[in-house]
Amino acid sequence: MSNRSENVTPELLRRWGMPDPGTSKKTRGQIVVVGGSRRTPGAVILAGEAGLRVGAGRLACAVPGSVGVELGLAVPEAAVFTLPDDSAAPFEGDVREAIEEADVVLLGPGFDDPAETRETLLAAADCAIGCLVLDAYALGILPDVPRTTLPTGLVLTPNEEEAAILLGRELGGDRGADLREIARRYDAVVACYGDIATPDGERWEVSAGGPGLGTSVSGDVLAGAVAGVVARGVDPARAAVWGTWVHARAGDRLTDRTGIGFLARDLLPELTVALNEVVSPAGEPSDQR
Repeated sequence: MSNRSENVTPELLRRWGMPDPGTSKKTRGQIVVVGGSRRTPGAVILAGEAGLRVGAGRLACAVPGSVGVELGLAVPEAAVFTLPDDSAAPFEGDVREAIEEADVVLLGPGFDDPAETRETLLAAADCAIGCLVLDAYALGILPDVPRTTLPTGLVLTPNEEEAAILLGRELGGDRGADLREIARRYDAVVACYGDIATPDGERWEVSAGGPGLGTSVSGDVLAGAVAGVVARGVDPARAAVWGTWVHARAGDRLTDRTGIGFLARDLLPELTVALNEVVSPAGEPSDQR
């Protein structure tokens, strides 16, 4: 097992590059965001838009019927599907088809009930999913969900409180070691506050970003950015690195321009700029420095 830790730089990301975007939205992949509630519908909106802002070609959102119309108006770029009224019911029809056609499913943003979140996660996991990104309440209930029910491709984007739940104890003085333990325990890529760890012990550190990113729904923007890069055809580990760096760089750009006090929604257009500082729209390394 490797214990390699590497600092993420624009030069590293340029070496990795991005998949060729092709000539249509279908070639850049589809993301489905599953989440939302009457209390917190905005998390789905921001997570979904973040996926598009990093270049995913298509977006669908699966949300409770009580917020479906409003979300459709707020994000006209998204196809909107309503979740079953009974959260324990299996996904069927158009919702199941959308999830199984997606390149990546992001589940958790905006959910506010642990029991309903668990049942929705199990219903989604019953579908054929290539890669699943879990955020917010989906992380809080993950210790009670058998790993065998989830797809092989799994990415977790916890904050420190959620990481402690996944770990079963408070984080210690070596966050890298703690994240590696979470990654091994859940056989998942883990991205937390600039640290990314994989089950085989690899680790990357993003030194960009700052306190301005500590704002409401910023974590959902991060999860959406990671999912959007997965949709484009990047493997989950590198997608977590890309998404984390672009999110952090977007925060730095805003901090330099406005100082602390920007909103999570302000990050969205900056994601595109940050990404294209590193790669050209064609997916090739950029000459910008």
